[in-house]
Amino acid sequence: MSHKLKISCEFFPPKTDKGFANLTAVRQQLRAINPSYYSVTFGAGGTTQDYTLEAIKNIRAESPQTGIEAAPHISCVGTTKQNIHDLISTYQALGITRLVALRGDQPSGMQTAGHFRYANELVEFIRQTTGDHFTIEVAAYPEQHPQANSAQVDLDNFKRKVDAGANSAITQYFYNIDAYSYFLERCQQNNITIPITPGIMPINNFIQLARFSDGCGAEIPRWLRKRLEEFHDDTKSLQAFTLDFLTDFTQKLVDLDVLGLHFYTMNKTDPILTVCQRLGLSVKK
Repeated sequence: MSHKLKISCEFFPPKTDKGFANLTAVRQQLRAINPSYYSVTFGAGGTTQDYTLEAIKNIRAESPQTGIEAAPHISCVGTTKQNIHDLISTYQALGITRLVALRGDQPSGMQTAGHFRYANELVEFIRQTTGDHFTIEVAAYPEQHPQANSAQVDLDNFKRKVDAGANSAITQYFYNIDAYSYFLERCQQNNITIPITPGIMPINNFIQLARFSDGCGAEIPRWLRKRLEEFHDDTKSLQAFTLDFLTDFTQKLVDLDVLGLHFYTMNKTDPILTVCQRLGLSVKK
């Protein structure tokens, strides 16, 4: 396996001292797989902005020793141009050079979408404001965004983000390799040439995952859903099965010659470390 494969890991921002201490420990353990960057999510309407900034500062402070970049998420729904300008200026001052630019979900009770309706408008604004300072990651949906009217409309929306200046993309998680492969083919047919890194979600809690998947449009294949349901409260057997599944799934992605892997960690190291060790991704080069 090539060690040129770039790995990135995504966290959500902790809200307590205990949570920050846990995340620090998780990051230290994940250094073994030599990630190129750690990204930190951003709540709807910027509801976790302060926590995101604090987590990014911590990662950035470690960068001289670890070589691991910090990549904050920025969501634009419910914000103003001044809000975004101030935020990206803060990140520039911290030496951040990578952003994950998203539309985000509109918080319940919010009456207006703010100055940005779509992620391509956010990408365009960042480019107009900061030029090429930031590497901009955007989201891609191999199985179609749940609010898109069709797969073609969704692809058109993705292309608008690329045309606005996105450098690369991270996919919503998926468990259907064919869906990802077909999505890449359609991107090529539509002259979308930026790298599209597959997002990988470990299966730690099936009930929680099923609920989240139903809401975000990420399909759990019927055979996999049925298999996971069979374990009921047998946590040990469930963990063994999902570890084998995730190892095989990740290997299949590597076999497609992907340039990178993006792990949705849920602020945990398991089973990501084990999968990477099994596939020979735990040796620093």
